[in-house]
Amino acid sequence: MKENKKTQITNNKTLSKINEKFLELKKSKRLALMPFIMAGDPNIEKTSEILLKLQEKGADLIELGVPYSDPLADGPIIQFSASKALNSGTTSIKVIQLLDSLKDKLHIPIILFTYFNPILNFGLENFCELASKAGVAGLIIPDLPLEEASKFSKIISSYFIDLILLVAPTTPYERMKIISNNTKGFTYLVSVTGVTGERNNMGNRVESLITELKEISINPIAVGFGISSPEHVKKVRKWGADGVIIGSAFVKRISNCNEIEVVNHIGDFCQEMRNAADQKI
Repeated sequence: MKENKKTQITNNKTLSKINEKFLELKKSKRLALMPFIMAGDPNIEKTSEILLKLQEKGADLIELGVPYSDPLADGPIIQFSASKALNSGTTSIKVIQLLDSLKDKLHIPIILFTYFNPILNFGLENFCELASKAGVAGLIIPDLPLEEASKFSKIISSYFIDLILLVAPTTPYERMKIISNNTKGFTYLVSVTGVTGERNNMGNRVESLITELKEISINPIAVGFGISSPEHVKKVRKWGADGVIIGSAFVKRISNCNEIEVVNHIGDFCQEMRNAADQKI
């Protein structure tokens, strides 16, 4: 039998940057728009310009990928982008240095999407200390086992960074409750099974999963994987989600555009998604 008791957003007396952003958006009845881009594609300098352009064009939060040679959760578009970024010399420390250089200009929460092995090689506490000083607000580690998440979340939270956990359409209800109770910032709802990538249709279970998650917890819910059009964004908002994450559609446009035009091209697409997120339903 499902419990009606909802868990709190956070046990901390002070809200995180991500919680503050979602509460701000909830008060104004707006859907959080969260683009994903790969750091270092086409190069680290352009990434800096793209981040600022996304902020200018209405992104509420940004998910920034740290390139990795074996990205198991990512589809071919993001894998190709990660390969380009690695070939351009992008490393974890360069990504953190980039964010540190933008601290006075970038005012929206930045969430790093990174696999666990690079963090372990770096040293978890060392990584978190540097990331926190650079203004990182959240971490998504797709290959972190749920059984380890609680232990690592305490360490990560001590540096004022939220560890965000993922729920998939195939996640059993009891496991979904554990994830909802342990995630920080928001719950990342994966809209489809499999890897990231653009899709024409969204998973049929997304609407019911949003409802179930809202029964379990008052944590915000952001939907990602496969979202690529204004119609998808409108549908996610209609279903009651608090945020939408758009990855491969942004990454593909970066890959297909020349370096001279890429910043404005991505800004135009972000504005299109912003307009869709704000459209009345």
